[in-house]
Amino acid sequence: MIRRRLLQGIGVGLSPWGSVLASPGLPSVLGRPAATSRLAPSAALLTAARAGRRLLLAGERGIVLWSDDQGQQWTQASVPVQLSLTALGFVNEREGWAAGHFGALLRTQDAGQTWTLVMDGGRAAQLLSQAAADDAQRRMAQRQIEQGADKPFFDLALAEGRLLAVGAYGLALQGRADASEGFTALGARLNNPRQLHLYAVRAAGSRVYIAGEQGLLLRSVDGGASFEPLPSPYKGSFFGLLLLGDSTVLAYGLRGNIWRSPDHGQSWQQVANPLPVSLGAGIALSDGSVVLLAQNGDLLISRNQGQSFERRPAVQPFPAATLVAAADERQLVLGGLRGIHRQALS
Repeated sequence: MIRRRLLQGIGVGLSPWGSVLASPGLPSVLGRPAATSRLAPSAALLTAARAGRRLLLAGERGIVLWSDDQGQQWTQASVPVQLSLTALGFVNEREGWAAGHFGALLRTQDAGQTWTLVMDGGRAAQLLSQAAADDAQRRMAQRQIEQGADKPFFDLALAEGRLLAVGAYGLALQGRADASEGFTALGARLNNPRQLHLYAVRAAGSRVYIAGEQGLLLRSVDGGASFEPLPSPYKGSFFGLLLLGDSTVLAYGLRGNIWRSPDHGQSWQQVANPLPVSLGAGIALSDGSVVLLAQNGDLLISRNQGQSFERRPAVQPFPAATLVAAADERQLVLGGLRGIHRQALS
């Protein structure tokens, strides 16, 4: 919920090699590098990931931080933009991606120490126009081109050599996880005529799941070549997805709603949650445990693949947005509007 309130955006053009070009009439936020500051660990941090043993957090004004000592000390990365970053993901210990406002996608090949801008919202709108399958989709694409690069990405997923990124007003792109070009717009493949916001995407093998506002749930079984709507058990917004085991899907979001499907999203059961606070982030640990993060900093922990959760109140309540487990999974690092908090898991 906290992350959603901060997600607005702009954009600039790109050269064929991914470097930023000055574009008259467009804000320059995508062309200015993030300012280095000793106060960066106290900034609003919206997303987190792990690359091998390295922990990474990112958020407002292009701030990316990395730590190699379980989150005790943090170093600020070199980032070519000053916009809010909303999602991080890694292919391996070195190669990763970030998504953010203004349709920005950034790539790193050195475990997050330096980043390159490879996509912006203006170019994404052009891709949407190229992929339009009928007059209605072409008109929609033209509106986005005229509105400019103002659509933020909210989430990304990496699987089977593919990168998928989703965002506001049905914005969705797919590309190669090992390349900075070759992106395709997915909007024409999604059953989303009202252009609902897409808040979460997760992928495993050839299966791709997307969740969004007003209970929107979509699934692909062919690696994103086509999508089908799933029966939705809830008409509020889903802010996150987790894929557990071979067939279990967990969807969570507004007002503490948690829904679980044991059969790839065909049927859903609500999971009891005594905490009526929106859930904005979640992780699955190597032992099968699931941890969900509420916007007040409380944790919900499941030891049975999301069938039930126990509440662990925050040691110090704070407006939380993201979490990541340290490499030994004994510590959690939480990020939010007041920087970084560390918390023991056991």
